[in-house]
Amino acid sequence: MTRDLRTRVVTAFRDRFGVAPSFVARAPGRVNLIGDHTDYNEGFVLPMAIDRAVWIAARARTDDTLSMYSLDFEEEAQFELHDGATRGNGWQEYLRGMTWALATSGRTTKGLEGVCGGDVPVGAGLSSSAALELATARACAAVSGFAWEPTSMARLAQRAENEWVGVNCGIMDQLIAATGAAGHAQLIDCRSLETRAVPIPPTVSVVVLDTATRRGLVGTEYNERRAQCEAAARAFGVRALRDVDVTTFDSLAARLDASTFRRARHVITENARTLAAAEALEQGDVARVGALMDESHASLRDDFQVSRPELDAMVELAREHPECHGARMTGAGFGGCAVALVDAARAHAFARRVAEQYEAATTLHPAVYVCAASDGASLE
Repeated sequence: MTRDLRTRVVTAFRDRFGVAPSFVARAPGRVNLIGDHTDYNEGFVLPMAIDRAVWIAARARTDDTLSMYSLDFEEEAQFELHDGATRGNGWQEYLRGMTWALATSGRTTKGLEGVCGGDVPVGAGLSSSAALELATARACAAVSGFAWEPTSMARLAQRAENEWVGVNCGIMDQLIAATGAAGHAQLIDCRSLETRAVPIPPTVSVVVLDTATRRGLVGTEYNERRAQCEAAARAFGVRALRDVDVTTFDSLAARLDASTFRRARHVITENARTLAAAEALEQGDVARVGALMDESHASLRDDFQVSRPELDAMVELAREHPECHGARMTGAGFGGCAVALVDAARAHAFARRVAEQYEAATTLHPAVYVCAASDGASLE
């Protein structure tokens, strides 16, 4: 589907401007196999870039204006690149925030005009926002001629989300959108930003199960969870919860109130699970990876308390099928998607059955995607 979307944005550009675009930029969404709410605690995550993306067909302008028409929202965003005022909470703020962050880094951004479109579901926990940010950054680099540095671009996109959009997210979403590798997940150390490509065995597929529930991170308890984690780190006298192992946590946990205790326990055990899952994937031990995913969901549900009944129902339905090795909610929570590790030969049949069962149980109509791991942001 994503290649068809490239054709759509190129065709829309031709229709709008009468010529072919000078280039097409692309950046993928992502699904996190394991390691949620560990990124802003400077821990470990194991996401993969998926074969769903945001595409931008564009060309340079002669002034300092960015003009972008969105096929998804059927509206145009236009603003002066050096106008530092926010205008609202819409999709265009990710463009404005990205160009602002590039300017703060000393990169001179020239004007551009284009058409964008994406097939990363909005609000589903698959990082449509990071995909838009990194596609914008890739387009700006192409127009302005500055070097494409994936990790630096990811940092700037995170800054745009934190300081412009107002979501106090970690680095995971932007970094995997910038550095993804086809056929691999990436083990990311969110402190050093070192990455290690972890092969996904060809015998399994990653299935994303969209519950058709949505959340908006700015208006949810996401920022509150982050503040609780920071309070726990202060109680342990460390920079971040990444610096606390399970043994230390058990010996000092009495310092925490009940709620902060649960939040910290999730992060500390999730870091351990993530490292173990990466090792198991490299060994081809998909049963072990599945068991760790199951444990992760229980921790997110009970200790971090970011699941919801629809996510729990989707996970349980997925686990009932023998070809499913493990399943969990994925992303920040409060709605969105679950992810399952499934035998490749049966993945599409599994996806159809789980979707039917979920709709019968909840009356909600889910979207289910059998995903392949893709490369990070690129010019196509």
